[in-house]
Amino acid sequence: MKTKKVINHIVQWLDTYLDKSSLAGFTIGVSGGIDSAVTSCLCAKTGKPVLALNMPIYQAKDQVSRASAHIAWLKKNFDNVNGVDLELSSVFDQIKKIFPAHIQDGLTMANTRARLRMLTLYAFSSNHKMLVAGTGNKVEDFGVGFYTKYGDGGVDISPIADLMKTQVYALGKDLGIMEDILTAAPTDGLWGDDRTDESQIGASYAELEWAMQYLDSSQKESLNERQKKILSIYKKFHAANQHKMAPIPVCRIPEDLKK
Repeated sequence: MKTKKVINHIVQWLDTYLDKSSLAGFTIGVSGGIDSAVTSCLCAKTGKPVLALNMPIYQAKDQVSRASAHIAWLKKNFDNVNGVDLELSSVFDQIKKIFPAHIQDGLTMANTRARLRMLTLYAFSSNHKMLVAGTGNKVEDFGVGFYTKYGDGGVDISPIADLMKTQVYALGKDLGIMEDILTAAPTDGLWGDDRTDESQIGASYAELEWAMQYLDSSQKESLNERQKKILSIYKKFHAANQHKMAPIPVCRIPEDLKK
């Protein structure tokens, strides 16, 4: 991959899209992970205003500290970046008080955290007349659908959604992203503990990328047992999360019924 040219291409794309939108800049949630670190840096490189939000909800301390450190790094390196640390745990507690206890299963409340962050991002972006920049990569957004619908999937633009996770890491190294972020195990940060994406999915991102590329390829080699398992995991997630990737179904009414 021509990393520097990819970086320049994305920065130019962001700059052009923002100019056409007539809005002022970019709002982005920073989690302490590689995807948000790279995306926020790419937005900052446009020279347009960037508002980076750290929005912990009973977050593991190392995730919070990495997010804060990355925002500080952005502000040091880019005059156009402002940061906000917004502790949302008390807001999440109020939601839990209102929701009936029987609907508060683990996945429901994990997704509620993501949607609370989305609501917060759009409140800030609306006030500052900005676009919300998404942080999803290709294998998450279009492979296994590993994101929350109308949570971290609720964005205005997706700068890195055509890049595999390993390619995002390559951009991160070229951009000078902190080593703590480059070496941290990917996590969605929605469970209040240190569980990783790999522990939830059952496969690493490198393995999932292999499955995505294998299924898109016309050439099929013999597979070992681990590869067969990875394909099974990939297909399961891809099928289950089609509702996130496909356009919202619209019931088309026959014209003669509307007359």
